[in-house]
Amino acid sequence: MELTSKQRAQLRGLANGLETILQIGKDGVGENLVKQVNDALEARELIKGRVLDNNLELDARTAAQILAKATRSEVVQVIGTKFVLYRESHSKPREKRIELVKSRAKKKE
Repeated sequence: MELTSKQRAQLRGLANGLETILQIGKDGVGENLVKQVNDALEARELIKGRVLDNNLELDARTAAQILAKATRSEVVQVIGTKFVLYRESHSKPREKRIELVKSRAKKKE
């Protein structure tokens, strides 16, 4: 599912108040980290991560893209060493999920 710019803006606003719960250190992106991210996305839908300074191989954009691909999530935002990922939860009740703004259909003339 590709996010629209309005949905991305909505998620950026929601992520503003989030604490960073994921840190990528010198070990990089491994199986355990991918499992942690999967679990966090299922529980929260929107998570903020950070690439630590001791990781010389990855920048935040690359790490976010690798994790997004591995967890079937979307990269919402990358700023400096921080990034935000989103994936709709399927285990949460519908009323507790993040409600994304709907994109309008284009008018045909």
